[in-house]
Amino acid sequence: MTFDRIELIQSDITILTVDAIVNAANTSLLGGGGVDGAIHRAAGPELLEYCRKLDGCPTGEAKLTPGFNLPAKFIIHTVGPVWRGGQFDEDKLLASCYNRSLEIAASNEIQSVAFPAISTGVYGFPPARACKIAVRTIKNFLTANLLPKKVVLVCFDKKTCDLYRAIL
Repeated sequence: MTFDRIELIQSDITILTVDAIVNAANTSLLGGGGVDGAIHRAAGPELLEYCRKLDGCPTGEAKLTPGFNLPAKFIIHTVGPVWRGGQFDEDKLLASCYNRSLEIAASNEIQSVAFPAISTGVYGFPPARACKIAVRTIKNFLTANLLPKKVVLVCFDKKTCDLYRAIL
């Protein structure tokens, strides 16, 4: 069963001791607000220099970098969709963020990965809808794959934790 491989916590993703954390990045990968800005600040200026060489990332895709000054060894940067009413493949693109991030984790033999609630901040994705997509995509991936062994859903606030808890 996949439930024992999913953990839910309310915390700061930048302080977690996991193999990889997922960054809810923008298409430039050069930092921004919210989780993205916090990860860039905590990882240090080397992350920005490394990301400059990656030539950005399209929505729904993901790229791997070192974790630099973070406790996590790696950062998986993924670009979530901006919510535009649900008529522009937002659900599919969000699911792709989780799936591509997990594929990168598995192909790099990453044992543990922590996800924020992608696109639910300034990108405006409805949190309850986003949480359902995240949980469904992660469970489907873990059912078919041995890695990662652990996925941590990291919530910035209690409200998001409560949404995830109800779905899990």
